Amino acid sequence: MLERLNQALNHLEASLDGEVDIAEVARIAAVSEHHFRRLFSALAGMPLPVYVRRRRMTLAGAEVLAGELTLLDIAVRYGYGSGEAFARAFRSLHGIGPGEARRTGAVLTAQPRMSFRLVVEGSTAMRYRIVEKGAFRVVGRKARVPLVHDGVNAAAAAHLESLDERTVVRMKELADREPARQEPAGILSAAVYLTDSREEGTEADYWIGVVAGPDVVADGLDALDVPAGTWAVFDSHGPYPSALQALWRDVFTQWFPSNLYTTRPGPELLRTRPVETGAETGSQLWIPVERDGANTGA
Repeated sequence: MLERLNQALNHLEASLDGEVDIAEVARIAAVSEHHFRRLFSALAGMPLPVYVRRRRMTLAGAEVLAGELTLLDIAVRYGYGSGEAFARAFRSLHGIGPGEARRTGAVLTAQPRMSFRLVVEGSTAMRYRIVEKGAFRVVGRKARVPLVHDGVNAAAAAHLESLDERTVVRMKELADREPARQEPAGILSAAVYLTDSREEGTEADYWIGVVAGPDVVADGLDALDVPAGTWAVFDSHGPYPSALQALWRDVFTQWFPSNLYTTRPGPELLRTRPVETGAETGSQLWIPVERDGANTGA
């Protein structure tokens, strides 16, 4: 899969002075556009549109300093319909406008061209299983929180603390007790990301609730309907929350590139027992997936 990702990046690089067709880039990578955007963000540490803009402004910066084309010609070449829009994008990376950069021969910033490679450490085995699950509802309370890569997510913790005992009891009463649907059981969280980015600070709708049957009446609680589908379930044990954050990173940077699955739209579910920071706890992460048709002959 890493070879296909790098082929896709080569195509993207060749398109920087024209229209970048992300759907075609994803096709070369042999994954859906949705999965490519999410995978790129996790691997690169920035959203795909940010990388494209930074690469364009890197190439544009070299042409600005070369002085062979007018600033408007450079703006049009890299997809900007006006000098003002180009100047704003240029300044966002380089900290200086293109006109001033040309006049003064300023020192500019460069976004290196990316490529992906596999680093084999061999010290950690990932425990996972594939689960087919029917439609269900997450019933509980929802809040909007930012994504935090390291350390405690204060907004998510505050949301959990805001739940009173009566609300928690009501959630548990609505939990699905049918044996065929017992997993994931108990109080859990669900994250619905508002974009494909996994950049620090990206907002998500964050649920604290339980898994209930698809026809359960929320009765004053918030409800999230989840269609039937396939889930990759990962188990983790370690210090909270660093072990869980490392698990999430490893799933996207190691497991997906080496397995026959891609992500599909849907919430990411997490069942864990919050403890004091640094204390040991067990966690279970559910990620919606589907088979990669390019690897299965579909």
